[in-house]
Amino acid sequence: MTPTPEPTGGPRTATAPPDRVRRVLRAVAITACVPYLALKTAWLGGSRIGMPEDSLLLDDPAVTAVANLVTLVLDACVIVLALLLTRPWGRRVPAWLLVVPMWTATGLLAPIMTAYPLQLLVRALGGGGPGVSAGGGEGGGEGAEPFLHEWVFGMVYGGFIVQGLSLGALFALYARDRWGHLWRDRVRDLPPAGALPRAVTCAAALVALVPATLHTLWASGFAMGADGTRLAGRSTGELAVMEATCAVFPLVAVAGAGLLVLGRDGARWVGVRARAPVRARVPVRARVPVRARVPVRVRVRVRVRVRVRVPVWVALAAAWLGSGATATWGGWISLASLGGGGIASGTSGPMYLAYACQMIAGALVAAVGARFLAGRARAHAGATPAPVRPTDTPASAAASTPGPASAPAPVPRPWTPDGPDAGDAPDGRVSP
Repeated sequence: MTPTPEPTGGPRTATAPPDRVRRVLRAVAITACVPYLALKTAWLGGSRIGMPEDSLLLDDPAVTAVANLVTLVLDACVIVLALLLTRPWGRRVPAWLLVVPMWTATGLLAPIMTAYPLQLLVRALGGGGPGVSAGGGEGGGEGAEPFLHEWVFGMVYGGFIVQGLSLGALFALYARDRWGHLWRDRVRDLPPAGALPRAVTCAAALVALVPATLHTLWASGFAMGADGTRLAGRSTGELAVMEATCAVFPLVAVAGAGLLVLGRDGARWVGVRARAPVRARVPVRARVPVRARVPVRVRVRVRVRVRVRVPVWVALAAAWLGSGATATWGGWISLASLGGGGIASGTSGPMYLAYACQMIAGALVAAVGARFLAGRARAHAGATPAPVRPTDTPASAAASTPGPASAPAPVPRPWTPDGPDAGDAPDGRVSP
């Protein structure tokens, strides 16, 4: 039996091995998980490395052990996602089974990747104290004992940033290959969505105003609802960075969802308009009985409008990042607060309200994005005809199209490898 020759050229199939870039990104993502997994494993084994003697994590060992186990499993899922995004079997995974964990991972990593470098910059400029963590972790201000040593934050959050960058790049490549046809248009080419997506987006915008307003107040120094809480002892500069980050992500989510549901109506408002009066002196020559040169002043108003062409993938990315960061961090801090210990005692009613509204707004925006992608997938599937194999066309045409009685359809001769027409085998295949 002669093996069938492999086709050359054409698009890459699901069984094609990952290229060098994907392999490098996968190795980086997996390597970045090792320090965090080792630290969590040591803590579960009874080690207190990186914890001060009076750390809040030692107040309730049972709750701390459960939190360490959950976070260890979450970080191990990064390794599974890195393999799924680069191995051939990853193309056969159902969409929801990949999108939901990836959305959660993006939401948990994005605030850390945004806030922690800015906090380091603030600290370098003299505006921060030790032990302040990004994304809502516990810490103390100046003169307060942190619940973890400073090197732990650098190692953990540095690893998270590397994980986020490498995993995000892998997912971008994977999504481009599998679903890239769903967001190749511009926002101005999208038709306006129906009443239900618009109503859900309006509801998400109204709910998102609550956490955006509260976090903005706390970032500006107002202590409304933050007196006596875990926010009160933090350094001003790093607290402002953390709260400003929490205020921006709900607005980014609503903006992305708004562009998707408004379509061309929303694209009209994306631009800059400006009017500028321009004065010019124009010399005019007139020939009358006497030649004269009269200067004339002309006032011209120039209207400038800059159109910003927003691709669909930009609106989708904004909705993806904003909804993930808003919903997951609101849920994570709420869950940690309900677990008891120092975090629960330092969480006020307005803070619980902000976290609950974050979860609701993020979930609503995620629902709008999922509905949009599902509609685009159905429209693309209906507009694309099913492919027809060339070898099946003659047989189907002969069976479905009746010919005249005097010209019956020819019966194909059986092909044999040692016959006179051995070189005419279809597709170059050799039968066994």
